[in-house]
Amino acid sequence: MNMKKIDGYSARIEYDPELDLFRGEILGLNGGADFYGKNPKELRAEFKKSLAVFLAVCAEKHIEPRRQFSGKFNLRISPELHEQLALAAQAEGKSINSLAQEALRERVAG
Repeated sequence: MNMKKIDGYSARIEYDPELDLFRGEILGLNGGADFYGKNPKELRAEFKKSLAVFLAVCAEKHIEPRRQFSGKFNLRISPELHEQLALAAQAEGKSINSLAQEALRERVAG
């Protein structure tokens, strides 16, 4: 999976062998917006067009284009991983939440 970012919006890019085209899906929206292209230049242009159309429709309908996130989510892990996480957090003098946030931040930043 490849990611592309334009104007602060991210898209997941994948190859569609049935169409023999690259397909992009703009992420984090209050709806769906995708685009297709044969090569990177065409894909970039179609990304911009698809985003512009999506934003225009949102403005027309007074809809916030980006999905809003609460900052909370449930995570199910094994009891063994939970114990390891709790011990690691305690050893570092941190909460499990702080340690997990650091690990998640490192994962998405890279």
